[in-house]
Amino acid sequence: MSSSPHRRRNALTGEWVLVSPQRSKRPWQGQQEQVQAEQRPAYDAGCYLCPGNTRAGGQQNAAYKGPWAFTNDFAALEPLQTSGMADRPVPGALLQAEEAGGTCRVICFSPRHDLTLPQMEVPAIAAVVDLWAEEFSQLSADPGIHYIQIFENKGEVMGCSNPHPHGQIWASTFVPPEIEKEDRQQRLHHDAHGRTLLEDYLAAEMADGVRLLDTNEHFVSLVPFWATWPFEALVLPKRHVQTVVEFTQAEREALAAILKALTSRYDNLFGVSFPYSAGMHQAPVNLGTQPHWQWHMHFYPPLLRSATVKKFMVGYEMLAGPQRDLTPEQAAERLRALPAVRSF
Repeated sequence: MSSSPHRRRNALTGEWVLVSPQRSKRPWQGQQEQVQAEQRPAYDAGCYLCPGNTRAGGQQNAAYKGPWAFTNDFAALEPLQTSGMADRPVPGALLQAEEAGGTCRVICFSPRHDLTLPQMEVPAIAAVVDLWAEEFSQLSADPGIHYIQIFENKGEVMGCSNPHPHGQIWASTFVPPEIEKEDRQQRLHHDAHGRTLLEDYLAAEMADGVRLLDTNEHFVSLVPFWATWPFEALVLPKRHVQTVVEFTQAEREALAAILKALTSRYDNLFGVSFPYSAGMHQAPVNLGTQPHWQWHMHFYPPLLRSATVKKFMVGYEMLAGPQRDLTPEQAAERLRALPAVRSF
């Protein structure tokens, strides 16, 4: 791939990213920070998410032994109710608003306060996948829900408010903008070729091989050709699956193994518990058939040069468009060279 500036198109969104490989050679005179060793107990009496503890809102956690879910006490979405806001946008109006409803769930990955995904055993991660599927199934049974976003913010730098390993699920009455972009591009590809965009994309990546990270019987992890974040990754299934509930038990275990390998590589890169935002994109619900949709999972980690030097979307990125220095091929090569089991 070219070592001079070039642009790459994100096939999932239709947007472009500027790649500037020559900038990675420039000397770094920016911010330097000290890494603090992260040591947490298996149980923290002051943690709002540990088993049996009382949360900030006054509710008591169950004495859970495996992954556990509850409704967020301070949810960003609530069931629809009359608020005086317009029910529908006024066509042509510049100032538009509409009701937004739903619910938000918190997923505690483990009763252990000190175990992140790469530190958990594969069967324990598979139990998290099972809970994701169970929650998705229950939330999608509400005909008013149209999209279910399963995600994890890991690390303080990603805005995680509690160190106990956990994720979230936001089920909304609307389809969010990023999903609308991916829906449009996948639909266009499926209409033109009769196949899903990501099935064809995975075939191209498997043939090329330079951006692949890990593969097993059912899943592949890779650095996408159009990656924006320095060590961005994408997890793809090897068959056409629209939502997490469609995975067989063997596929759930294989997904757990891929997630452990990828997150272990992340931790091993700079010898820290690697921060990221990660989440599944899957077909909207209660909106008819979605044959063009393919389940996939994004990982967006911010670390760039070390355990403390982060990539910020500022300047040109905020005002014009995304840009990266390290090429996706270079990022994949560095991640592939690392152990797929956490080494510290």
